[in-house]
Amino acid sequence: MISLMMSRVQDVKLLSLRYWLLVLTIMFFYNGIFPFIADASKFIQDKYSDYSQKEAAYVAGAVYDSSLVLSAIVGILIDYVGLRGVFAVACAVFTLPVFGLLAFTFVPPLVSTIWLGVTYSFAASSMWPSIPLVVPQATLGTAMGLATSIQMVGIGVSNLIVGQILGSKSNETKIPLWRWQRMMIFMLGNTICCIVTSVLLNVADHRQGGILNKTTKRSGQAEGDSEREPLNQRQEEEEQNEANGSNVTSRSVNS
Repeated sequence: MISLMMSRVQDVKLLSLRYWLLVLTIMFFYNGIFPFIADASKFIQDKYSDYSQKEAAYVAGAVYDSSLVLSAIVGILIDYVGLRGVFAVACAVFTLPVFGLLAFTFVPPLVSTIWLGVTYSFAASSMWPSIPLVVPQATLGTAMGLATSIQMVGIGVSNLIVGQILGSKSNETKIPLWRWQRMMIFMLGNTICCIVTSVLLNVADHRQGGILNKTTKRSGQAEGDSEREPLNQRQEEEEQNEANGSNVTSRSVNS
């Protein structure tokens, strides 16, 4: 059991550069989404004084409402078209204007929240399903769990930073607009980092066969299966060696 667990830990070394770039892309994208949604209602009330608390909550919730409508459709589209790496870059690029509008303009916030919901739908449907394509099948659970943990660490740190930027200890206190602008600039910074990592992801993927940007689901799966074979073969060899070792030991004892 211990040797098996150690073997699983060592499997982390098999995770490729593409995997780590994909995890960073996911982390930076969500760093701009969840901390914003957590404070969006308060932001709308402070910046747009004609919104009540109930109306501001509805506008902030439009991120999830638009995602609720689009996610299934977008998932089907990406399964049909492929190009997951391209969509990852596009999601980050098209998210940039959202925080720019929120920080420096008085465009109705509903425009920005619906826009963010659209990019969120494409990101969720293109980034997370890319993980099984860039890791060996035997390490998929480890890879998914590690990606989720890193994402949560990023979101937690971002929330701490946003709290320091806003500097308010009461929901009743109106936060100055310049503090909200700094928060949006921080969101912009995370989105720019997401663009950088997603571009590097596409470069690394292109050098290793371009599996993320295959134009059909079937060809992507075939490529993924061929990449997973070496690990399965290595595990079979290890199990065979352990079995042979056990047989040799038992024969020695019997003799």
